[in-house]
Amino acid sequence: MAKRTFDVALSTVGLLLSAPLWLCIAAAIKIQDGGPVFFGQDRVGRYGRTFKAYKFRSMVPDAERLTGAVQASANDPRVTVVGRWLRATAMDELPQLWNIWRGDMSFVGPRPLRPDERDTTTPDCSVELRAFDGFERRHSVRPGLTGIAQVYAARDVSRKRKFRYDLLYVRRASFGLDVSLILQSFWYTATAAWEHRGPRVRRRISL
Repeated sequence: MAKRTFDVALSTVGLLLSAPLWLCIAAAIKIQDGGPVFFGQDRVGRYGRTFKAYKFRSMVPDAERLTGAVQASANDPRVTVVGRWLRATAMDELPQLWNIWRGDMSFVGPRPLRPDERDTTTPDCSVELRAFDGFERRHSVRPGLTGIAQVYAARDVSRKRKFRYDLLYVRRASFGLDVSLILQSFWYTATAAWEHRGPRVRRRISL
């Protein structure tokens, strides 16, 4: 209950303070290519419930028409000029403050997965994420806007390894840990470091 109260309070403040920025981002996206401002996508929430997560569109319209559900890579040609800045600062995820306010997500937790998402980070191999150990336990908490995997794991690390970070959060979740991860996330946003492909921090974290 305390975590949910914190999420509602902080997301309310975030929505109010960021409102002018939403207008600027929407205008930039429209000027870029005239396409939709928002991008909605089905995601899996707590206890396996599906919800619609929203982002500012950072890729060309209908980006997955030819490729299917493929994670963005370095220098991905589908990402627009405006989108590169949005992704580097995580401003594309501002609309998920609404998902947090609604209760679909929390500020901190495992990344919300797409239904039937697969791990394609291993060459010539595609594995359904449901096959990984801990899949159900990972969904015993609300998915988060940020988390241990987002802050500590390298951008292109395998989904299986990110699962280990997510399960670590489920085991060690606390208010102090949430605040620490939120503050580090603000730093990555301020320094536009979210798209950095190497290890994010030097600090070691035991899995």
